[in-house]
Amino acid sequence: MDDLVLTVIAEDQPGLVERVAKCISEHGGNWLESRMSRMAGQFAGILRVAVPTAAHAGLIEALHALQAQGIRVVVAPSGAEPERSWRMIQLQLVGNDRTGIVRDITRLLASHGVNLESLDTDVLPAPMTNELLFHAEALLAVPAELSLDELQGHLETLADDLMVELKLQPADRNA
Repeated sequence: MDDLVLTVIAEDQPGLVERVAKCISEHGGNWLESRMSRMAGQFAGILRVAVPTAAHAGLIEALHALQAQGIRVVVAPSGAEPERSWRMIQLQLVGNDRTGIVRDITRLLASHGVNLESLDTDVLPAPMTNELLFHAEALLAVPAELSLDELQGHLETLADDLMVELKLQPADRNA
């Protein structure tokens, strides 16, 4: 069995995930893990499946045939996990919405070798003022050799520049 990573996007519709799952199952594949979500009328997801090597071509053909139903699927082989020691850190950020917040935060993280494991963002009205606030929650893989105090200091300097509130804490391994 080999692992494949699939990305799926389609206009949201009932039965979409079932059609993808049916293709995988019919080709002897096993659905291992996924992250999927509906947003702005679209449904998107990423998933990892284990598939017998001999079934790759047939599965890829069947998944691409879903395009006729409006379901786009991109298939990639799974990558090797980096051999590095990481600490998992949860980042929470809230601030006035403005262009470039994600770019600025991710640029700083990348410059320190921090890997973004997951990112959830939203723009919501503030409770009292209805002013738009940007909210972000991220799971970060921080290299063991990077001091958390150093990372905190860099992030706090950026948070002051962006005028956002930022919180770092060890990630709950059970979440």
